[in-house]
Amino acid sequence: MATAAGRRKGRLTAVLVVSTAILIVEVVGGLLTGSLALLADAGHMLADVAGIGIALIAVRLAARPATPARTFGYARAEILAAVVNAVLLLGVATLVIVEAVRRLNDPPAVAGGPMLIFGAVGLAGNAVSIWLLSRAQTESLTMRGAFLEVAADALSSVGVLLAALVIQLTGFTRADAIVSLVIGAFILPRTWRLLREALDILLEASPKGVDLRAVRAHITAVDHIIDVHDLHAFTITSGLPVLSAHVVVDASCFQDGHAPQLLDQLQHCLAGHFDVEHSTFQLEPVTHADHEHPAHS
Repeated sequence: MATAAGRRKGRLTAVLVVSTAILIVEVVGGLLTGSLALLADAGHMLADVAGIGIALIAVRLAARPATPARTFGYARAEILAAVVNAVLLLGVATLVIVEAVRRLNDPPAVAGGPMLIFGAVGLAGNAVSIWLLSRAQTESLTMRGAFLEVAADALSSVGVLLAALVIQLTGFTRADAIVSLVIGAFILPRTWRLLREALDILLEASPKGVDLRAVRAHITAVDHIIDVHDLHAFTITSGLPVLSAHVVVDASCFQDGHAPQLLDQLQHCLAGHFDVEHSTFQLEPVTHADHEHPAHS
């Protein structure tokens, strides 16, 4: 099954290579200069590398064909990867904030000049990654998560550069800890948004942009349809919303052979108005409700 992230796998791989290179550079830079801001950005980058690596594995799994045991294949693996990615980022943010607070109380020596150089290299690499993901991030939760990560990394690199300039010009080494604290705090809200979106999919919440009240109104407005019940909509993975419903129709539709055309009309309506290509409808006469299971409502 081709997912939105799968179609952009090449760009995701390129970002992984760039991010790994930045990670190595920033770790070396942080150790050489004593800068927590560089190490914080490297820690953030480590989460990015891990998350993108997991996402690429998930994309490969999602491309596997469906089987009788897994009727949607492994498409949901992409969302599980997003959850793991978010948890990693939360852990990194917590460690950075704790260490930044400690360094505010006891600031170590930091080499501002070399820190400036390493920060500039990191920013250049992040700019490349942002360019690679700028279009793809609108198509998939995984790609959006990767884009948000590299965009935040770019802002973190700007913070590293500013801290390096302050240290170089004034000798105020607490600037390094302050920027580290900002980087850690910046990670938290965007990570929460990513985690919330992924959990909504896992909990089978209604897809964004699919208002079930509007769907119900569209369905019942079709000629020969009396009622709709057992209406469910959820998302398998990014870009793959699914909807199912029991539709009560006039008995004449079964007698005159009109039911297939009615089914086509419903599916075209869902695809055209709500961008739901995968829909399943059970057409039933009014009398069917007399012996339907109570759970269907």
